[in-house]
Amino acid sequence: MANNAIVNMFKVKEIRMRVLFTLFILAIFRLGSVITIPGINATLLLDYFKKSASSAESAFASYMDFFAGGAFEKFSVFMLGVMPYISTQIILQLALVIFPGLKRIAQEDGGQQRVQTWTRVGTIFVCIIQSLAITVYAEGINQTQPGTIVFENKVYFNLLAILTVTTGSMITVWIGNQITAHGIGNGISMLIFAGIVARLPSAVWELVKKVQNGEINVVFVVVAIFVFLAIIGLVVFEQSGERKIPVHYAKRVVGRKMYGGQSTYIPFKINPSGVIPIIFASAFLAFPLHMATSLATKATWLMKVSAALNPLGFWYNFIQVLLIVFFAYFYTQVTLNPVEISKNIRENGGSIPGIRTDRTEEYLQKVLNRLILPGSLYLAAIAIIPTIMQLAFNFPPSISMLMGGTSLLILVGVDIDTMSQVEALLKMHHHDGLTKKGLKSRNL
Repeated sequence: MANNAIVNMFKVKEIRMRVLFTLFILAIFRLGSVITIPGINATLLLDYFKKSASSAESAFASYMDFFAGGAFEKFSVFMLGVMPYISTQIILQLALVIFPGLKRIAQEDGGQQRVQTWTRVGTIFVCIIQSLAITVYAEGINQTQPGTIVFENKVYFNLLAILTVTTGSMITVWIGNQITAHGIGNGISMLIFAGIVARLPSAVWELVKKVQNGEINVVFVVVAIFVFLAIIGLVVFEQSGERKIPVHYAKRVVGRKMYGGQSTYIPFKINPSGVIPIIFASAFLAFPLHMATSLATKATWLMKVSAALNPLGFWYNFIQVLLIVFFAYFYTQVTLNPVEISKNIRENGGSIPGIRTDRTEEYLQKVLNRLILPGSLYLAAIAIIPTIMQLAFNFPPSISMLMGGTSLLILVGVDIDTMSQVEALLKMHHHDGLTKKGLKSRNL
């Protein structure tokens, strides 16, 4: 059945064009991820990261590479990826909640276009700041590995690097938006997904070599594989679970026609925000970590901040857990606002059985709170698994980050969302879905 569905995907012109367009854009993204910015000797840069493979420098680079698809260590034109854009989105979303005037502007006609414009302009400023830190980071590498920067004029190199990296990041955001508009799935998430998938083969090969050299016990690898498979199963189980809130609409007469008199339900997922809290939390921490590590040689206090935000350290993981819980609540309130939902129910003559009309908002908020807290703690527990695996089994950062909880959550979450979109497109064109019974959710 699945094979027939795959054949049907390419029979339907709209789906075929969307899939091919997505693959074409992802190929461009991967090409840009291996093109080194002007002024950097790629060979010497590779030697530097090989020599520092077991240091804190490697943990930082692996962390930055996680969302950039390996582009950071290569100093490629896409080395910042979509993280500046996500960081700016977070700042603007928080600003819309804090400042009522901005929220009113966003709700006006054309308000969302204004917010998008502000986000893009803000992303440029964030890119310039981060790319400036990259030039300082490159100078530090050049001192350890002379010849890494081939230009003698530092000002010329700095300006060229800032322009190249900023332009590359904005192009990444643009191609992500193109996937969303003309391809399959959410473009920004698909780029992160592609970066993780592209690095998996090299990470697995590195793991095999370390087992062969006796650096990692094969028993630990077997245990880790079973843990990863169990996590995938739990993620799929959680993503498909939902709480259905029944809604009954009373009959009403408009002119000569009768409307309503039917029952439906509001589906609330166990984890309403999906993998967004993890992506937001990582992006929120990536900016200060990047700035502090890159500029650590300039100030002692930045060196302390960099040490405190070590991805393997207690404070980083503690802050990450708090941020995941916070963004789970925050994002859910933005996308599933109980006030708006209850207002729509009342305006259409609906009610929740057993709940007074004036208590609808309170009831929906109560249900969401009961779903968000365990869901966010579940996400947080999975997110810190890479750190535990690395410390317990001595896995290299590049392996634990890619085969750990966060990457699995993103891979499974994006895959399920993309499959759901393909499923909907197939059914819209009167074809069977990807699976025999479709992507059905479990009612809790």
